[in-house]
Amino acid sequence: MARRLRSVDLDFIESAPLRLVFTAEVRAHPETVYRALADDVAGWPSWFTSVTAARPTEDGAGREVRIRGGTVLRESILAADPGERYTYRVDESSTPGPKALLEEWRLTPAGTGTRVRWTFAADGSAAFRFALRLGRPGMGRAFREAVRNLDRRLGGAAA
Repeated sequence: MARRLRSVDLDFIESAPLRLVFTAEVRAHPETVYRALADDVAGWPSWFTSVTAARPTEDGAGREVRIRGGTVLRESILAADPGERYTYRVDESSTPGPKALLEEWRLTPAGTGTRVRWTFAADGSAAFRFALRLGRPGMGRAFREAVRNLDRRLGGAAA
């Protein structure tokens, strides 16, 4: 059963009760990384192993993402700035606990490659926030592995 989450805007990335921020670098240029994030939604499972399926919805204005363990998320794209950022809000989740979720992928040039910063902004029940804090190291490992996989997939390709 889908649970509707609170609709939040871009400023939630700074005001969320819980923010988890992770960074890593890839050899590919920001435009190339952006295309993998925003234009190849269906390709996410090939590099982000926590994602089992992903597909664009609403003519690209939304996404449906399935996460390992059975969670299904329905999302709305809030910012799609080529080569700079890709931000989406979770509108519905099959998992109890979250009240509001927003994820932002920021891309900045780093030498000849890209620094990727993933911010996971959340609000939810006390148990949900506790579980996220406890799961932070695992989320960090999953992010770093995903970025390594993405780097290999992109082959450090130029834009």
